[in-house]
Amino acid sequence: MDGIEQKETEENAPSVIDRYYTRWYRADMKGKPCEDHCILQHSNRICVVTLAETHPILQNGRTIKSINYQISNGCSRLNNKVSGKSKRGGQFLTDFAPLCRITCTDESEYTIYSCIRGRLLEVNENILERPALLLEKPFTEGYIAVILPKFEESKSITENLLSREEFESIISKRNVAESQPS
Repeated sequence: MDGIEQKETEENAPSVIDRYYTRWYRADMKGKPCEDHCILQHSNRICVVTLAETHPILQNGRTIKSINYQISNGCSRLNNKVSGKSKRGGQFLTDFAPLCRITCTDESEYTIYSCIRGRLLEVNENILERPALLLEKPFTEGYIAVILPKFEESKSITENLLSREEFESIISKRNVAESQPS
């Protein structure tokens, strides 16, 4: 195999995310337009919560000022501690449980939600020190949190989520609506 063939193969090879994870989406979270979330579901049930590429934070060259996992006075996602094979001690999340609040330098604030029911395994503390990771690599090092759905719910958690094709259909309709003169 010469250098040119190897380069073409590398360019055509699917990414780790595309190879091992199924992308699911939640569009217009809590009725807020364009606040789209992406859930990466691995075959072992683990789900990674990220921002969808259409989320306002990732648009218009925004810069992140702060990320706060302190949801309320009595609840911080940073205090989540899990242990053992069954991941005991992890905070249980509902579909609309807030994971963190992100503030941009233009003072716009966005709440990121879990989108699925399950046990919170970890939050990404690296984005607290380097918020730019969220903008540069939202699906890999810039993820928000990792959630483990209950075994018996692992098949049904995607019922309220959109497949990639359904999400792209919504995005194209959204783009057509934006380009229509009022």
